[in-house]
Amino acid sequence: MKITQEKLNGKKILIWGYGREGKSTEKLLLEHCSPAQVDVYEGARDGVHEDQYDYIFVSPGIKFEEEDPRFTSQTEVFLEEYAPQTVGITGTKGKSTTSSMLAHVLNACGRKAFLMGNIGKPSFDYIAEMDEDTIAVYELSCHQCQRLLVSPHIAVFLNLYEDHLDRYGTRAKYFEAKKGITRNQTQEDYLYLGEDVPELVTKAQRVLIGRRDISNITLRIPGDHNHLNAEFVYRIAVERFGCDPETVRTALGSFNGLPHRLEFAGNIEGIDYYDDSISTIPEATISAAKCVANAYTMLVGGMDRGIDYTILVDGIRRRSDLRFILMYASGKRILEDVKGLPNVMYEEDLDAALALARKITPRGKAVILSPAAASYGYFKNFEERGDYFKKVISSFGDKVPQK
Repeated sequence: MKITQEKLNGKKILIWGYGREGKSTEKLLLEHCSPAQVDVYEGARDGVHEDQYDYIFVSPGIKFEEEDPRFTSQTEVFLEEYAPQTVGITGTKGKSTTSSMLAHVLNACGRKAFLMGNIGKPSFDYIAEMDEDTIAVYELSCHQCQRLLVSPHIAVFLNLYEDHLDRYGTRAKYFEAKKGITRNQTQEDYLYLGEDVPELVTKAQRVLIGRRDISNITLRIPGDHNHLNAEFVYRIAVERFGCDPETVRTALGSFNGLPHRLEFAGNIEGIDYYDDSISTIPEATISAAKCVANAYTMLVGGMDRGIDYTILVDGIRRRSDLRFILMYASGKRILEDVKGLPNVMYEEDLDAALALARKITPRGKAVILSPAAASYGYFKNFEERGDYFKKVISSFGDKVPQK
């Protein structure tokens, strides 16, 4: 971590935001660097006095768009040292699964790979263990990409759908933030692009991957979208890291998936329950309904961030074979567009929605929590929402062991 130490030693540093990443930054500074001063601040912008510091580490959750080199981030400092051995992965959906799958595959192929960033541990938690052969598989959120002055050697941009409008206001500004992953790539770098990413300017060598490129790879996790994620992983592992194709296929086939992503939560009283709490956009909910063969009841709704639900409304109209229980603020807004449909109901919260789902879903069919909305205002995050879903259904009756 020579570059990091040279950058931060003897400097006056403010950590703005003291969540998981802020604590990780403080730990690195105190244990592996020799800064002149380290302060922590958790307030608004007007309380940050940048003239008193050499660097201010801004946590990803803080809305900040100023172009002042004193403001930096853990991601940027990590990439300043390790960009040549980093695979950065972003996209509206699928980045956690793809990142986890790639780390799993690389380690199975005998490479030393750490999974970090928006998923798992912050990158600074691994910095003392990094060596020249280590591969950093770095999941990057739009907030982490937004102000980057350094880009990873291998960037992956899976897709772009309407999301995070509560922070960025428009899809165009959200896209602009995401493009930070490739903004500073050179002709020596690589950008793996999905077909649902709008046209962008990059100096990197492009590798386009679409649905027609999907190989015949057997997976444990359901859905065409996961086969597309696996194709990205297969191509990167084989093309960029020289992994044996058959070893990669075997490793992909052993990947068990992640919690809250179409996770089978159990069969209770003859009904299958799936936790897809990660679903925060309409496209994810539509995909979930297609992926589960015995889908019958969909639980939809959460925080209303003002995103366009036209595609979901059209999907509800087309799927008369399914029952949709809408809930919370976004569910109430969707209800206005589908009123009168016999397969659509509304309940105020998840408890009431699950009680109704238990009553109307036949044995042998499935209930899927796939909200197409954020959890904020009702739950701390999508993980808490998914865990609560599983807690409630566990009280219903005898649970059959998971598939």
